[in-house]
Amino acid sequence: MEKSFADIITAIGEDLSRPGLKDTPKRAAKAFEFLNKGYHQALDEVINNALFPSDASEMVVVTDIELYSMCEHHLLPFIGKAHVAYIPNGKVLGLSKIARIVDMFGRRLQIQENLTTEIAQTIEQVTGASGVGVVIEAQHLCMMMRGVEKQNSFMRTSSMQGCFRDNQATRSEFLSLIKK
Repeated sequence: MEKSFADIITAIGEDLSRPGLKDTPKRAAKAFEFLNKGYHQALDEVINNALFPSDASEMVVVTDIELYSMCEHHLLPFIGKAHVAYIPNGKVLGLSKIARIVDMFGRRLQIQENLTTEIAQTIEQVTGASGVGVVIEAQHLCMMMRGVEKQNSFMRTSSMQGCFRDNQATRSEFLSLIKK
């Protein structure tokens, strides 16, 4: 990866012998590996047995989970927040594990639409929840730094599973709880 970054930097016309660029290929490779660490994470390790029996049957909502991902089309970041809710069905997930699931899928080359669905389906699968709702709102540097260069646009995506899809009241409750 380091050699690839060296080739890219050279291809744009830079001089790798310049002091500021001397170790850039190595640093860039290390950063790119970190930004995409989700490929090296397994769901079982992320959950780490933090699934607990519970009689809770009301909506669990976690809002404003910071999210960093990389657009698979331009390799530029998109940055935002995820709002996640589920209705337990005999089991609850450790609170931090919801954020870790968001991170695991976010730290891969992605499009926001797929990321939203992956998070929702994974939480549904892991918990056996009656339903899961996920809303992500993010700004995309591929739209801000290039192309149309729009600085203030946000993309919002949602994925509703189970009763969040089938029951308008459940969906409405979730959406009202994440409104600012």
